[in-house]
Amino acid sequence: MGLGVLEPRSSGPVPGTSHVLDDTNRPTLSHDIIANPKKTRQGDIILVPQPSDDPNDPLNWPLWKRDIILIILSTISVIASTLSPLLAANTVTLSLIFGRDFTQMALLTGYHLCGVGVAGVIFVASARIWGKRHLYLLGTVLIIISSAWGGAAGTNYASLLWARVIQGVGLAPFEALVNASVGDLYFVHTAQERGTRMALSNLALFGGAFFTPVLVGKITHTIGWEWSFYLVAIFAGVLLPLVFFFVPETVFNRQVDPLDDLSAENSLHRLHDLPGSSSSKEKHTPGSSGPASLEKGNYNPKTQEAPPPSYTTSTNNNNGLLQPPKATFLQSLLPFNGRKSNDSFFKLLLRPFPLFFHPAVLWACLIQGTLIGWTVMIGVVLAAIFLGPPLWFNEVKTGYMYTGPFVGAILGFIVSGLLADWSTKVMIRRNKGVYEPEFRIVLVVVQLVFGCVGLYGFGVTAQHVGRYGWFLPDMFFAFEVGGMVLGAVASAFDDESD
Repeated sequence: MGLGVLEPRSSGPVPGTSHVLDDTNRPTLSHDIIANPKKTRQGDIILVPQPSDDPNDPLNWPLWKRDIILIILSTISVIASTLSPLLAANTVTLSLIFGRDFTQMALLTGYHLCGVGVAGVIFVASARIWGKRHLYLLGTVLIIISSAWGGAAGTNYASLLWARVIQGVGLAPFEALVNASVGDLYFVHTAQERGTRMALSNLALFGGAFFTPVLVGKITHTIGWEWSFYLVAIFAGVLLPLVFFFVPETVFNRQVDPLDDLSAENSLHRLHDLPGSSSSKEKHTPGSSGPASLEKGNYNPKTQEAPPPSYTTSTNNNNGLLQPPKATFLQSLLPFNGRKSNDSFFKLLLRPFPLFFHPAVLWACLIQGTLIGWTVMIGVVLAAIFLGPPLWFNEVKTGYMYTGPFVGAILGFIVSGLLADWSTKVMIRRNKGVYEPEFRIVLVVVQLVFGCVGLYGFGVTAQHVGRYGWFLPDMFFAFEVGGMVLGAVASAFDDESD
């Protein structure tokens, strides 16, 4: 595998290992011949995963269509991500309105996150079997209903608590599945397709979460805390038609991709001797009966569109298989378009739990979950620190304290977006054109610096806010959030190696 990635004990396929570059220094193995793999127009990058000839394959959709889907999902993710920190800036204010202590008001966020966690496990299993579209529609509807419910709760603590739990259920599809939709829609390393857009989708989730308290504090002070809920319901209601009409199902079952999930031995083969490569072009003329040249399988980086299907509904494709016709617009509006997996729902529901014993999964949970947990903790105690002595902030000023973490989230995504694709491309070339998901782990080095500086710095300065003031705790909070973002991108390698 190279570059410190451990070799597998078995000779079976290695999930996530993929050919990306055409390298002439790899030995050719007889069982690894792949006929005419589709590449970029330049011919040096192999498309992973390989798009099928089916017009319903999302990888065959034009880039503008895929980007519209991502923009809509990212926008609704911004609205959904506001739900978790919705009470961060006015926790103390609400404790006075409801006549409850600080712990009980903090539990409104705690039970909300429980709803996110439980629903996330269920929704991921559902998405594996029936796709993601129905979950995006369900999540949007639940956000609208629960947000209107929360705003109308008045001073009924139990009613607000259940509204918060349902808000968590509505948030779960966007926290758990949007990144997976990016993987459905984009190639791994074509013109920085997937890495850059993965950073964008994460920015929508994390950026929206940290900018929310900046607005909520002002909303609570000006027109009342209820409107922080009502506004979420209104914006989600505006986005619901966009989700319904312009976000089709992105899950697509392809045949086994010969360029993906290669074993360590299978990873070491040479493509320049294959039909359609530079050497085979000398053997096959455009009019010959041999394999088509790469021109037919090329990929245009300007439009980012895969080659058009080379079949009609009445003919077979190159593999002799009859392909279905292109789905109509009305068909794309259906919440379900077929079963995506033959696995049992309950099997998929329980599958994540044994994975916690897998070192890679445990590692990803620790680096991402730990910093996310500390971020939530800081958000809960921030109001208690600054609303009281010695600074005596109101909810507006406390909300403004989230400007720092919002900037930190943006900087974290800029750094991760620049480093993730660049560093991965460098290591792919050093690894003779073979991509390993573990290449993203190098971001942990930067995360370690940002996260540790932020946590230690915030702890010291927040303990003595009278001495250090508000700026230094806010700055270190920004460092901690930047580290969390880098960890989220670094741990994404586990998704690719699933």
